[in-house]
Amino acid sequence: MPTSPTLSIVVPVLDESAGVVATLDALAPLRRRGAELIVVDGGSTDDTVALCEPRADAVVVAERGRARQMNAGAARARGDRLLFLHADTRLPAGADASIAAALAGSDLGWGRFDVDIEGSARMLSIIAALMNRRSRWSGIATGDQAMFMTRAAFDAVGGFPDQPLMEDIEICKRLRRLGRPVCLRERVTTSGRRWEQHGVWRTILLMWRLRFLYWVGVSARRLAPQYR
Repeated sequence: MPTSPTLSIVVPVLDESAGVVATLDALAPLRRRGAELIVVDGGSTDDTVALCEPRADAVVVAERGRARQMNAGAARARGDRLLFLHADTRLPAGADASIAAALAGSDLGWGRFDVDIEGSARMLSIIAALMNRRSRWSGIATGDQAMFMTRAAFDAVGGFPDQPLMEDIEICKRLRRLGRPVCLRERVTTSGRRWEQHGVWRTILLMWRLRFLYWVGVSARRLAPQYR
């Protein structure tokens, strides 16, 4: 019987043919060290699935929606540690060892990496620094920070909530009841394409507005059309 992986990496995708090969190829060293890579497609209409199949241990098809896709990937995963990675985010070297050290000795541990935002706008580095500082203070991570957790912690909070937006914030609120996150200073690098396409300041104001409305009780389903 094959040995179960200690780390399962879950990557939700949707029409990511332009960049998914680079993302998955960058994860090849972790696979060689025993990590399991699961890609979860939400109904791509391009070549995403075909590109992923030879580069992943499994490609799962799930109903569209990041939370549903990540839950489907976790259901397929065999590892006792789970890492949820956006398709436009790259891990630092040795991320698997960093996660193992962060979760050592904790059955209900969880955490995230610091983040750099890649792009030409100078403001992106300031945004990333503020995101990292806010997350360390609040104990709330974003999906861009490559959240990781033990299988036991994931199961204890019921996985990601079935909502179209703010699923990362909501699962963090639930995970905080188990304990504070481990905030690794190693940095993942995520794409700043959304910020640059829609305007940096416009995107900042939009995200602050959506987070505030969610905080005061507006449902994620009502907010999702504004985000899209």
